[in-house]
Amino acid sequence: MTAARLALFDLDHTLLPLDSDYQWADFLARTGRAGDPDEARARNEDLMARYNRGELTAEQSAEFMLGLLAAHTPFELALWHEEYMAQVIRPAIEASAVQLVRQHLEAGDLCAVVTATNHFVTAPISRAFGIPHLIATDAEYIAGRYTGRIAGTPSFKEGKVVRVKEWLAGMGLALADFSETFFYSDSINDVPLLEAVTRPVATNPSPALRELARANGWQVLNLFAHMEDAKS
Repeated sequence: MTAARLALFDLDHTLLPLDSDYQWADFLARTGRAGDPDEARARNEDLMARYNRGELTAEQSAEFMLGLLAAHTPFELALWHEEYMAQVIRPAIEASAVQLVRQHLEAGDLCAVVTATNHFVTAPISRAFGIPHLIATDAEYIAGRYTGRIAGTPSFKEGKVVRVKEWLAGMGLALADFSETFFYSDSINDVPLLEAVTRPVATNPSPALRELARANGWQVLNLFAHMEDAKS
């Protein structure tokens, strides 16, 4: 039976009060697993600043972020990711975000995380929220190693719309088949997908997205009081 509604969730600064990609790179740097720690932190900061300004491309991000995956074996990466989840992610998951997701799941809505961050980093996080589907940027994987390159269309900006439509089409569905379609996001980079759904929700929005949401009459949702203070 087709779900009556579709609920899509951005991840970083939306369901999480942090950026999982940035924090993963920082975790590797401070634990001595990212080459020169100072250089890694500097590149990480630069990428985050460009992302927040809406100036970052998926390819620019992948050069550094996916390069971190390519430098190590999958066995090492999986082991380290367990540490990362325990030390960084799980302590940051807040009840307000869990409750939002739970409301949609218990209503029988079809739910998915739609994130620009790569699938390796975000798959365990999506599972931690109980969200059954994940649309993320795919890291190319050949002969048992990550290559440092993107596979297919990155789940970023307009690419999120492309990937969501492809995912739905694989189930014989389209956005128009749902009575309501929700997308929760904090970022101005996600405007293409926010404009594609019937219920865009600016969630913990950046100043630019908050202004656009008010101009368009979109719902504004603040899940994290401390983030609202930081962005006001």
